[in-house]
Amino acid sequence: MIARLRRATRWQSLPLFMGFAMLALIVGTRAMLVEGQRANRAAARETIEYQELLSGLLSLPQDAESGQRGYLLTGEKSYLEPYRKAVEAIPGQLARIDTMTASDDQLAPQVSHIKDALSQKQAELAETIVLYDRGDAVKALELVRSGQGKAAMDEVRASMDTIRRIGAAAVAKRDEHTDQVEAWLRIGSLAALLAIFLLGTYTIRESRRRFREVAVAQDELTRKNIALGNEIQTRENAESQIRQMQKMEAVGQLTGGIAHDFNNMLAVIISAMNLAQRKLERGEHDIAKFIEAAIDAANRAANLTARLLAFSRQQPLAPQIVDTNRLLTGMSDLLRRALGESIRIETVLAGGLWKTHADPSQIENAILNLAVNARDAMGDDGKLTIETANSHLDDSYAGTHAEVTAGQYVMIAVSDTGSGMVPDTIAKAFEPFFTTKPVNKGTGLGLSQVYGFVKQSGGHVKIYSEPGEGTTIKIYLPRFFGPEEVAMPTGRGDNPAAPVTETILVVEDDARVRASTTDAIRELGYTVIHVGSGQEALQALAENPGIALLFTDIVMPVMNGRKLAEEAVARMPQLKVIFTTGFTRNAVVHNGVLDHDVHFLAKPFTIEQLAAKLRDVLDMK
Repeated sequence: MIARLRRATRWQSLPLFMGFAMLALIVGTRAMLVEGQRANRAAARETIEYQELLSGLLSLPQDAESGQRGYLLTGEKSYLEPYRKAVEAIPGQLARIDTMTASDDQLAPQVSHIKDALSQKQAELAETIVLYDRGDAVKALELVRSGQGKAAMDEVRASMDTIRRIGAAAVAKRDEHTDQVEAWLRIGSLAALLAIFLLGTYTIRESRRRFREVAVAQDELTRKNIALGNEIQTRENAESQIRQMQKMEAVGQLTGGIAHDFNNMLAVIISAMNLAQRKLERGEHDIAKFIEAAIDAANRAANLTARLLAFSRQQPLAPQIVDTNRLLTGMSDLLRRALGESIRIETVLAGGLWKTHADPSQIENAILNLAVNARDAMGDDGKLTIETANSHLDDSYAGTHAEVTAGQYVMIAVSDTGSGMVPDTIAKAFEPFFTTKPVNKGTGLGLSQVYGFVKQSGGHVKIYSEPGEGTTIKIYLPRFFGPEEVAMPTGRGDNPAAPVTETILVVEDDARVRASTTDAIRELGYTVIHVGSGQEALQALAENPGIALLFTDIVMPVMNGRKLAEEAVARMPQLKVIFTTGFTRNAVVHNGVLDHDVHFLAKPFTIEQLAAKLRDVLDMK
């Protein structure tokens, strides 16, 4: 019914369209007629002007002839003044006539005849004057009586008469054509008005019939809408199931990637430890390479965990006010070592660059990740360009990128001359474990780590790439507003190898982790007291007032690390505190950012990282 109604509506609009078309045709024809009449008037004015120029041209040789005859009769030079003026004016008059005469015009031959006749007339006049000036008046008069000049003037007049007849015929022809157009237009207008009247009558009759059909179609449309609503609900339910399947597929891909990488690392660790254990049982002690392999695998596992936390935006950040230009300048040696000598590096640092508030170590990691990816895309030769700039992402840009907040940003762009990426690759580039590199040449977590850090810092990251034209990745970090904080010196001692004398209290509810941490701190030379809960820690503090630092896990039953630290510092104001945990959503990290003045060491950590953190905190004033 609806389709039939639409067809009927189209047919109903056809008479109206035809009526408007006829009116438009009449108006257009009228306009063309008016333009034709305007052109006729312009042509008539041009013809009159042309004839006036010819009349003026005819008078000039007549004036010259009058002056010549007066001079011949009287011998007075004053009679030659009209002659000279006419001779000087004739070329200009001919030039104006030439400008109004087209080369292919039928008037051109007549104008040419006039020019030839005028030339003959002027030659005859000039020759008689020359003869008279020589004293040969009789011969000059004989030349005048010969009729040569009269014949030239007769030819000029004849050509001008021909031009006047041609012009009059052209005007008459235009007028006749205009009269014909007006006659046909009157007939066509009457016919069009009659047709419009008939079409209007037909349209009114058809409209009444269509209105009745509309009422029937409206009832049918209501029924269709009800059926469509039911179909939409069914489709929404199906789409919800598909989205759930896609979520499960994404989780499966993520867990599969994690399991694959962790299994590889655990295989190395287990194999190395088994081999080391067998050698020790046989009394052999050359197990250094197995321990190194196990440590390397464990470090890679820790790095994988850090990358996953970065992608999930759950890594603990320690943001500072960062001068990005200074940070990039300090990274130059690191980038050259990472990329090799074959890659040319260029930095374009903007003047007056704004500050940003972000974790500087994570900015360095992000730039390094992008640079290494660029190196792999370029191969053995290429150019890497790192740029900084102040940037404003406006409301229109934010409107097309839902996760972007309009405002001012510090932009870091990393560009390469590599192979570039196709749109499908760009769409998946930030997904974890997605990589286009060969097997064992990439984890697929570099860009995802950059993405997670930038998003956690309130920024935005964008890829621009064309196959064969290279790639540019732009990082936008929010501009920092407010006074700059002065970085305080860490107070680290000048002799890091000096013997340590401090006592450290280790609080950890996991016995195995507590034992390994205690052994590591003792290996560094510190006196260690270790307990398994917050209540035991408070008792140990009461019994050992010489404890200099509290090294506590955050996530513990009954009393967590934050509450323990608050109670301990309240009892011992000079006590230093370091928090540690493998979790990020805890009491000292809010929205991914460490609380102010909190010292944090994420698990797992190496003994070198532990030593550096202990000394940094203990040496603080």
